[in-house]
Amino acid sequence: MKKPLLETVLERRLVCDGAMGTQLMLAGLEQGGCGEAWNLTHADRVLAIQQRYANAGADCLITNTFGGSRLMLRRHGHEGDVAEINRAAARIARGAFGAKPGFVLGDVGPLGGLLEPYGEISLADAQSALEEQCVALVAAGVDAIIIETQTSIEELSVAIDAAKAANAPCIIASLAYDLSMDGTFYKTMMGVAPEDAAEFAEARGAHVIALNCGTGMDMTGAAKVARLYRERTKLPIMVQPNAGLPVLENMKAVYKQTPADMAKGVPDVLAADVAIIGSCCGSTPEHTRAIREVVDRGESAV
Repeated sequence: MKKPLLETVLERRLVCDGAMGTQLMLAGLEQGGCGEAWNLTHADRVLAIQQRYANAGADCLITNTFGGSRLMLRRHGHEGDVAEINRAAARIARGAFGAKPGFVLGDVGPLGGLLEPYGEISLADAQSALEEQCVALVAAGVDAIIIETQTSIEELSVAIDAAKAANAPCIIASLAYDLSMDGTFYKTMMGVAPEDAAEFAEARGAHVIALNCGTGMDMTGAAKVARLYRERTKLPIMVQPNAGLPVLENMKAVYKQTPADMAKGVPDVLAADVAIIGSCCGSTPEHTRAIREVVDRGESAV
């Protein structure tokens, strides 16, 4: 019988998958299209992407539900398909492991706007939408809810509460940090410092504190933020940095860091006491494979 995620990270480090959005576009998703709807309409293509990550050595696969809340799906006319889309995503991710053991992380992304009084989304609407998505993912058997790319304490708080209300077996709180102009510190777009985020997430009831994405968030930056986390919390740490810094080509952000170059920063991340390591924007299954190789070398050396 498979041990729960939180028990497993106490015994060994886990590798998570990489970017989904860019892989969907390579598979034919149009710019601005609803990738989450592909869980219903192009399940074979989503499965193929996640199988490549699993075959590359990922222990954890994140469901294709980053924009799977009612508020986000409404933009594409799919607000009535929340439960079906999220359930399908969990099934696909689980199927991608085949007969191998693995953990499915139910992805809950930002709501796409600010909460009142700073924005137009009411607290009640946010709570309802996030809880609806979390309930669907938990009912489909995910091993954890990962609340990704958060920039404000207010939305993170609502999302953690929604995951708790859905009886999520594990809650991962992941924030997106930007490197300051002078390159000396990281904060979220809404001004949240890593140390404060770590303290808040633990106090609110998250089980894992994480980071993903953000301007200037590469493997080196992930190690720096992980050390700041460790100063304030004993929670397991998860990192998903981007494939280096993007360059603008044809009005598109392109990430050019190779798997080998990304792998060079992995030992520093492992030294920062990170329990789960994956990658984010611009990464591919080959980046996952390169991370896996370094993690395995480190584990065998212990």
